[in-house]
Amino acid sequence: MKASQSDSEVDALDTGGEHEEVAGIWRRGSGLRAIVAIHSTALGPALGGTRFRPYPTVADGLADVLRLSRAMSYKAAMAGLELGGGKAVILGDPSVLRSPGLWRDYGAFLNGLGGRYYTAEDVGTSIADMDELGRHTRFVTGRSVEAGGSGDPSPVTAFGVFRAMQAAAKSLWGSDSLAGRRIAVNGVGKVGGALAGLAAGDGAKLVVADVDQSAVRRVVDATGATASDPGEIHATACDIYAPCALGGALDDETVPALACEAVVGAANNQLARPELAAVLRERGIAYVPDYVVNAGGVINIAYERDGEYDPGAAHEHVARIYDTVVALFDEASRTGDTLEAIADRTAEQRIAVADAARAGGSSTLG
Repeated sequence: MKASQSDSEVDALDTGGEHEEVAGIWRRGSGLRAIVAIHSTALGPALGGTRFRPYPTVADGLADVLRLSRAMSYKAAMAGLELGGGKAVILGDPSVLRSPGLWRDYGAFLNGLGGRYYTAEDVGTSIADMDELGRHTRFVTGRSVEAGGSGDPSPVTAFGVFRAMQAAAKSLWGSDSLAGRRIAVNGVGKVGGALAGLAAGDGAKLVVADVDQSAVRRVVDATGATASDPGEIHATACDIYAPCALGGALDDETVPALACEAVVGAANNQLARPELAAVLRERGIAYVPDYVVNAGGVINIAYERDGEYDPGAAHEHVARIYDTVVALFDEASRTGDTLEAIADRTAEQRIAVADAARAGGSSTLG
């Protein structure tokens, strides 16, 4: 793959023509193999994390970066940010390939994109990686406090999920208190663990699971939660089910087994296929779109990108996820549409209006 691709080359990679730009880099010396997908810059520069993992094939990595970058556009639009959506993947095992040379080459590649894409940490990358990358490019966020960044975004992301849960509770049961509500959290790593603490602090009764039993023990000890098996927790009778681990958690096997009234979780790409949102609605389960729920992290680093990081302003913005979720429920009550369909439509309208303004035309949206 070349560092930049023509429209015909992009079509050959089956991007569907939806993305503004797809670019890649191969560097034999450092072992860097990366793909950046810029879905939209209508609202502002694209922002999205860099995922570092050993994809089975290049096509798998491409499919992942295209899907994730699109979700980032929608996430930024629904969060009210002046940012577009992008994502990057580095193909390979980070424990083998991670090196100063790799970050140097990757930084030079980002510089070549001219500020159309800003990156941050994601699966397989860390704050330390972003600090190292920041030595070679200014188009990076999510750095440590010592390096002038905002530090670990996990607590902020968890706070946004917590506010989304409270909004769902208000819309479904008339009170935004989680006191007495049974919440099942699948995945209690940094975000899920922090979310469990917030929910417990609001009086929720927790059931938790994770493939890492030490993480489960920490949460159980801290909150009094009940431990469950990660392969069975989705079937737990509860008020809210929170997928906070891997994507695709809501699939043709797990959806029929759900015993909750709402799904509000931190994981990305929770639906294995979009049609399952309607299946959930038919089952009387409210699925709050993950890209609305988990926007706290990107909101936080957006404030870092704007200059001197203001944690108070970032926290206040993240808290407004509550209002966004309440508005989705209100619209769903009026239209009968799924929450995801409404969120998708809203995000697409905001992006289309910005695209029209950028092109010097006028929107035809009614």
